[in-house]
Amino acid sequence: LCCECGQFHLLLDNHLYNFQDEVDDELICHICLQPLLQPMDTPCGHTYCFKCLENFMQEYNFCPMDRKKLSFQQCHKSSLLVRNLLDKLIVFCPFKAECQQTMQRCELEAHLQNRCPGFKKYRSELQRKKNPISKGKEDPPTKVETNTLKDPEVPSGGSSLVAESSAAAVVSLGTAEPGLVNPAFEETEEGESLIQKCNYRTSLVAETTTIEIHREDPEEELGMRIVGGKDTPLGNIVVQEVLRDSVIAADGRIAPGDHILEVNGVNISSVTHCQAVVFLRHPGPVLHLMVLQEKGFSSKTAQQDSTSATNREVIHVTLIKRDRSEPLGIKLIRKTDEAGIFILDLLEGGLAAKNGKLSRNDRVLSINGQDLRQGTPEAAAQIIQTTESRVNFVVLRQPGVQLSDPVEDGSTSNNSSSSSSSNGGSPVHHRRRLDQNHYRRKSNYQKGYISHEKTVAIKKEPKESLGITIGGGRDNKNKLPIYVTSVQPIGCLFRDGRIKRGDVLLSINGIDLTHLNYYEAVSALKSNAASHSVILKALEILSLNSTEPSLDIKEQGFSWSPLWITWLGLPSYLHCCQDIVLSKGNLESWGFSIVGGFEESKGNQPFFIKTIVPGTPAFRDRKLKCGDEIVAVNGVPAIGMSNSELIPMLKEQRNKVTLTVVSWPGSLV
Repeated sequence: LCCECGQFHLLLDNHLYNFQDEVDDELICHICLQPLLQPMDTPCGHTYCFKCLENFMQEYNFCPMDRKKLSFQQCHKSSLLVRNLLDKLIVFCPFKAECQQTMQRCELEAHLQNRCPGFKKYRSELQRKKNPISKGKEDPPTKVETNTLKDPEVPSGGSSLVAESSAAAVVSLGTAEPGLVNPAFEETEEGESLIQKCNYRTSLVAETTTIEIHREDPEEELGMRIVGGKDTPLGNIVVQEVLRDSVIAADGRIAPGDHILEVNGVNISSVTHCQAVVFLRHPGPVLHLMVLQEKGFSSKTAQQDSTSATNREVIHVTLIKRDRSEPLGIKLIRKTDEAGIFILDLLEGGLAAKNGKLSRNDRVLSINGQDLRQGTPEAAAQIIQTTESRVNFVVLRQPGVQLSDPVEDGSTSNNSSSSSSSNGGSPVHHRRRLDQNHYRRKSNYQKGYISHEKTVAIKKEPKESLGITIGGGRDNKNKLPIYVTSVQPIGCLFRDGRIKRGDVLLSINGIDLTHLNYYEAVSALKSNAASHSVILKALEILSLNSTEPSLDIKEQGFSWSPLWITWLGLPSYLHCCQDIVLSKGNLESWGFSIVGGFEESKGNQPFFIKTIVPGTPAFRDRKLKCGDEIVAVNGVPAIGMSNSELIPMLKEQRNKVTLTVVSWPGSLV
């Protein structure tokens, strides 16, 4: 809570105030649409808030109003007269329940610190929460109930590879890094499998790390955006972006693409997106995060096996495939400090998860009688691929490591796994290229959310404002539609009550807002607000899951923006696609992994980028992000494809590929 304005906002954002009267348009910042704070004049005669202009100039080099060339150094403080007029605007105390006073804006901070009973009550409650003596009187922190046991510690380091998995396919094109082929092997002219010639080559290395984050202010946000969750094809919680000048950025150890496995000892690898947001937004001076980090490729040779099997249990498990192409749903890794192969994860709905006898952290000793004590995930995948029916595992288990609960029986996908080789997998169906910006798919594949279009007609006074603030715009780096960030307590829309925070604005008085940039939308809203009647069309995104935590309450300390998962429910006509062109050498991998695609049990799901490997073309390009949705490859729509269809298509692209993607901003924590 800001001690100057008494409201919640980002540290780098402007203060927020509830003004008693309508403020003259000449005193409004045309970036934030709020009365000016620390006003700055431009050489071209426009005035903006200091922070608004500073943030804007970090991305653009022109004036927001007339688009004339501009640098921040050319701007200067507004006159003392203007600043005094702004400071004398009358505002309400934000603690309306306990204090109904009004005062000049410049007097609010002193009022809060010395006279306001509401702010005094807030501070005493905050102090009581921090006091260990009264800790027992508090409600315990929310705990997420899941049907899975807490994961054993994920092995420290290793080659994070997917064996026989249609749920996570690492894209690599028959290259020098067999570990990224997910795995796909091609026969050489001598009939020898490629893996037998590539054991000395590089492999993908990932490590788990426990990171301790310290915050001087326990309420301060971490400053990163996340995607994923068990209710999405991504499964894990993945860092999409680290914000500049944030707590996480200052620490420097967490990077985009990291997978967050635990928060303060609580396993979040199998929680929903909303539940993960709640855990990561929970206040506290110290935060312990366990993360899985891709380290790129390593040519380090496997060490000799010096691990004793003393006090460990040897377990025999048999899995039966219906046909050769059926995936087992096992993620295998290789540790950097110990030879052999280890089970990192069992994918939900796969044969291994249903069988329930294999467990995370099991070391694979042999498959179908072939010794893998010095083996690699690639070798294990090849054995599994060539097996027609019965796959016999012998694994070594640490004492005390429990089995995961078996997944209930249900229909399983029988599409071929993404480990199919480019000349032996499912055929690629050639589809007509679509010459359009929007690739259509069902908007409600994300079953937790639905979108509802509504029309709001309002009669108003000509000088009465709409009373909303907006975000988004097609000039935004994510090319978002215009959406409502707040409905102010003054204005006709607050009185009407039908337009809510998070609504996507489609049109005003027949003027289409869906293709406008931010400033064009502001201009359209302001000009139409001057009329006696306003007709707004908006799209409301509704959650169907009543058991999800209420983020309206949980996010009080955070500058509001829609959750990543709610964007997934938008209809395709609101998607703004962009083409990303990647180029690589003959001996390189593209360097990203994908999840999603058609499965019989789940139907059509979008393809998402799950991992971007350091040092690869996708990483160097910097445009592709974790959580991006792939809608087309070289102009061919991906809708309706299975994982094992899209992988060969990507493998066919030798040195250049064009990915058409939709990028939604991750949820801020």
